[in-house]
Amino acid sequence: MPELLAPAGGFEQLIASVRCGADAVYIGTKNFNARRNAKNFDKDDLKKAVSFCHARNVKVYVTFNTLVDDNEIPKVIENINDIAYSGADAAIVQDLAVAKIIKEVCPSLKIHASTQMAITNIDGVRELEKLGFSRVVLARELSFKEISEIVNSTNMEIEVFVHGALCMSVSGRCYLSSMLGDRSGNRGLCAQPCRLNFKCNNREFALSLKDMSYIDYVKKLSDIGVHSFKIEGRMKRPEYVAAVVHNFKNALNSNSYDKELLKSVFSRSGFTDGYFTGKRNVDMFGIRTKDDVIASNSVLKDISNLYKKELQSVEISCKFIAKLDSPTYLTVKSNDLEVKIQGEIPEYTEKNPINHDFIYDKISKTGGTPFVIKEFTADIGDNVFLSSSSINSLRRKALEKLLEIRSNVTPLKILDFNYKAFNKYVSKSTSIRLRFEKFEESFCNSNIEYIILPIDEILSHKEAVDLYGDKLICELPTVCFQDYTSILYKSLEEISQLGIKNVICESLSAIFASKNFGLNIFGGQGLNITNTYALNGYSKIGVNDATLSTELNNKRISSLGGNIRRGIIGYGYLPIMTFRTCPARGKDCGKCGGNNIISDRLGKQFRLSCFKRMYSNLFNCLPLYIGDKKINNVDFYTLYFTNESKEYAKSITEMFINGQPPNFERTSGPYFRKLQ
Repeated sequence: MPELLAPAGGFEQLIASVRCGADAVYIGTKNFNARRNAKNFDKDDLKKAVSFCHARNVKVYVTFNTLVDDNEIPKVIENINDIAYSGADAAIVQDLAVAKIIKEVCPSLKIHASTQMAITNIDGVRELEKLGFSRVVLARELSFKEISEIVNSTNMEIEVFVHGALCMSVSGRCYLSSMLGDRSGNRGLCAQPCRLNFKCNNREFALSLKDMSYIDYVKKLSDIGVHSFKIEGRMKRPEYVAAVVHNFKNALNSNSYDKELLKSVFSRSGFTDGYFTGKRNVDMFGIRTKDDVIASNSVLKDISNLYKKELQSVEISCKFIAKLDSPTYLTVKSNDLEVKIQGEIPEYTEKNPINHDFIYDKISKTGGTPFVIKEFTADIGDNVFLSSSSINSLRRKALEKLLEIRSNVTPLKILDFNYKAFNKYVSKSTSIRLRFEKFEESFCNSNIEYIILPIDEILSHKEAVDLYGDKLICELPTVCFQDYTSILYKSLEEISQLGIKNVICESLSAIFASKNFGLNIFGGQGLNITNTYALNGYSKIGVNDATLSTELNNKRISSLGGNIRRGIIGYGYLPIMTFRTCPARGKDCGKCGGNNIISDRLGKQFRLSCFKRMYSNLFNCLPLYIGDKKINNVDFYTLYFTNESKEYAKSITEMFINGQPPNFERTSGPYFRKLQ
């Protein structure tokens, strides 16, 4: 049976999860997790949580799923030490830097790939397997067919979200909160601006999805071999956790479940299964209404009864021995643990001797503990008498001792690790790269190092190969869902035959695919590289130079170490969200031209552009421009042109090269701000 994995933002939620039947819980420390506003757990609380869970056969996974900075590496190491001290079962990771350091500091700690890594196809899974990950949490945007194909193509553990909130953007690909404010979703402090009233094609709240619920499909997911069913909700109250875990446990055991209760506890105008079924239309959108809140308040009190008492789920065997003239003994076993408790010496009686049934009745009263008797044997002599109180005392002492032993956690082994800060990288010169969305708007001159064009543009305009030669970089799709993988491979084969040597990749899956064709790999901004460990890590898997995350500021950029060439986006209407369900879509997208506008509550307009009806990108309302500003130690700037005309792009390029200030409204992005 698949693992049921529940969220625990605090200790009360953890207790609710365990007592309602969760097989595992995921919790966060005070730092480096994607829900930093939850209560979370400090070092001592983390150990107590693991102790509580392990005593009850429940695993604990610790979220470590944010991007980190170089100056945070000592805290990262400290955090790994805390996790190892607690005896937790795995860490959930987004940043390759964290994964690499875990391998060096605590190699016995298993690593799970967070959904923040945006793993959307089997190639991403295979790359992570090579990197030493033991489990992958798939992106939430996949259909049942795609999940099935991935599960059937790997021996790695696959974890799938089955209930809870849906981000509008593909996880790890959202920069809306950081661009519009100072809080980064990749740093665990998303301000959720997408839940505000963005409008598109006369529809309101066009960036707010309903919550997902796959409770009707647990049998299908179980049958294909999904290892873990994950429930979202570390910011939710314990009653929510209890209700969801209880009902999903019932569904997994083929018992009845109450989906209407789940809607009442928390939903946004009901639930959606649009990603699972492939019906990605307007029905997926919803908001939290007043009626939703009223429904929630009406059911919360009764739900708390679900976790008031211990769940008796730990099976034990008991052996009772009572003979005249010798002490009574009760031995209890759980797995390979054994406790033997000595009791009173029995009295002689001819009238009311104890028997097997009498003893079993007393010993089996394990209420208030997590234990349930699976096997019981009794060796009782003739004419033996013991009082009920003495037998009850024997049981209590034995179970208390067994629980105490089971609660002991074994810290994981920590290796000596002498961290030394990296030497700062110093660039020798700075070049310019131009990225164009359309071939017709592209141009090049002697001052330009590379020209970047999307793969479909190159295949539609093969003259670009002769025009730009080795200066041409082929841009691969931002994300590649499993259904699109075969098409991508065909396109990669075509560009290889055209003689194109260079590709820019935004994901691990694109890197894996490109290596199969022997291509020269450039890392895109979508890799979310924010530290030297990550730079070096991507270099080791075949990335030759990289565009740094647009969420880095100038001080962090200039202080990075390593040897790999690096650059930043210097101009452009940057993609700030990537969607698989389109905000502009109604019941049918067949008549859409692929370009739409989304407006926020202040009237600012964001362009929405579709890629082959596979996904769409939302571009910022203002262009980033830093031609008149100085950032040290970068080897290149990329001017990221989207729908600009050739003439306008030329003027921007000249302006940037000459270091001139813009004559238009712009943003400097987070380059000159400090994100939380």
